[in-house]
Amino acid sequence: MRLPLVTVLGECVADAFTVPAPTPGELALRVLPGGGPANTAVALARLGTPARFLARLSDDVFGRLFRGHLEASGVDLTAAVSAPEPSTLAVAELDAQGRATYSFRAQGTADWQWTADELAATDLASTACLHSGSLALVREPGGTFVEEFLARASATATICVDPNVRPLLVALKVYRERLPRWCAFADILRLSEDDLELLLPEYTIERACDAWHAAGVPLVVITRGERGAVASLDGERVVVPAPLTDVVDTVGAGDSFTAGLLHHLGAKGILGGRLRDLRVDDVFDACVFASQVAALTCGAVGPNPPWAGQLRLPAPAAGRTAG
Repeated sequence: MRLPLVTVLGECVADAFTVPAPTPGELALRVLPGGGPANTAVALARLGTPARFLARLSDDVFGRLFRGHLEASGVDLTAAVSAPEPSTLAVAELDAQGRATYSFRAQGTADWQWTADELAATDLASTACLHSGSLALVREPGGTFVEEFLARASATATICVDPNVRPLLVALKVYRERLPRWCAFADILRLSEDDLELLLPEYTIERACDAWHAAGVPLVVITRGERGAVASLDGERVVVPAPLTDVVDTVGAGDSFTAGLLHHLGAKGILGGRLRDLRVDDVFDACVFASQVAALTCGAVGPNPPWAGQLRLPAPAAGRTAG
């Protein structure tokens, strides 16, 4: 059975990790292809979902690295724009638990320069789901055009948004102002508990989900690291535990979770349109699968999601209502 096409729109970032330098007084970096949307596209393709990446990829050394990585994972780059601007660089530092903090070199880079004409050239006729978010949805000058593109695409495709809040690069007020608009056209909002604390610091998970449902989005999924995930389908909530895993780092885990969620929903024939046939048991099963994908990503260095053959999943248990 051929799975439905998922188009991912957003950035690809050079993730530079510090490593021991061979000479005292030097700083050595290991550069891996990253960026939330690119990670999601790679994870989808490795799971077996046809994944097309709509990105602006630089022609510099990092851009060539990105293309090789994406194509080797089976991602379709036929709609990607060859951009003259440089690639975005993120320097990641890991704490003792493998959690990353980032500093960015992102001024004037390729990922944020979308034009209306570039996006209008994309044919979404065969796309069942369009996923976007992270910085490409908020950084200007391209962010406004990306948001408008998603809103138009909602007429025919399931829309999934991951805010992936980065206050070092974009002010929190921008996310807070735009999020209600995203909820109005999105079908799925996937974010982390850290994102929630930045966006609505006084809200519980339940109150936040209810607010976003009221703004229009039917499915909200909040990942909580080692404490699993909470999903809310129009107010009906389930809790999904996280699998036990030996964590190397958590880079790309949320992106892999999103890919696992969309892959499972696509395999069930649910993607495409407004998710009217989605039931809470489907959501629970999809989150169980997504949690396994994220756990395997945590067991590898950097944003390195698993291939389908690495997954050995038990039969999903019945959903549990949160509360």
